[in-house]
Amino acid sequence: MADDNDKAPDFSDVQAGSSSTAPSPDGTQPEKTYVVQRGDSLSKIAKNEYGDAQKWKLILEANKDQIKNPDLIQPGMTLRIPPRNAPNSIRRP
Repeated sequence: MADDNDKAPDFSDVQAGSSSTAPSPDGTQPEKTYVVQRGDSLSKIAKNEYGDAQKWKLILEANKDQIKNPDLIQPGMTLRIPPRNAPNSIRRP
């Protein structure tokens, strides 16, 4: 007599999905976003995202449209975080 452990798993309700962190076909990483929390600074975010606080300028350059003063970012702001392999200077049209 077969018990419930002998049944094959039922995957009939599984749906395909996609990952927003998978590398692109060209090998680059997609751009992420980060919501600023109380006490954050661009250098703190850079340290967490890149492992190097000195890369805060990458985040500033990617968000020039909303950051006028890099010392005055506000909680709740959604910042674009360029990929780790982004060039040191990001140019936006």
